[in-house]
Amino acid sequence: MAQTSFDVVSEVDHQEVINALDQARREITQRFDFKNTGTDIRHDSEHIEVRSNSEGRVQAAVDVIKEKMVRRNVSLKALSEGKIEPAGGSNYKQSIDIVHGISDEKARTINKFVKGLGHKVQSQVQGDQLRVSSKSRDDLQAVIAALKEEDFGIPLQFTNYR
Repeated sequence: MAQTSFDVVSEVDHQEVINALDQARREITQRFDFKNTGTDIRHDSEHIEVRSNSEGRVQAAVDVIKEKMVRRNVSLKALSEGKIEPAGGSNYKQSIDIVHGISDEKARTINKFVKGLGHKVQSQVQGDQLRVSSKSRDDLQAVIAALKEEDFGIPLQFTNYR
């Protein structure tokens, strides 16, 4: 019988992140409580930076971003928030990192979890993803179900099921 396998990955749809940030910017420019606060959202492919004239406005802007991310089906587990810190003058900023891939530490944790399930599967780390293979499709489906129930602190997707 042939081996079947699937990959465990942690990816974020960048276009959805951009769309969510654009919606958040639009809402911030239109809301009365953000008028004349200098609130600004900047981003590149891996970082988001929120700036405003008070810590409360920074937190409120981050809450707006989170709300828009949830509406666009971007998992909040993909966002790693930094601390709110002074940015010179009377401004404050907060950095948010967008998590890509599975880190080595998380991959080892997931690998250990999969092996501890007791199914006849093999799992191995391949770069920033994890490949799980077995002769039994039922075992693979049981592993997927168990991984969906467990919280590893990052969003998990299952690809290349063959």
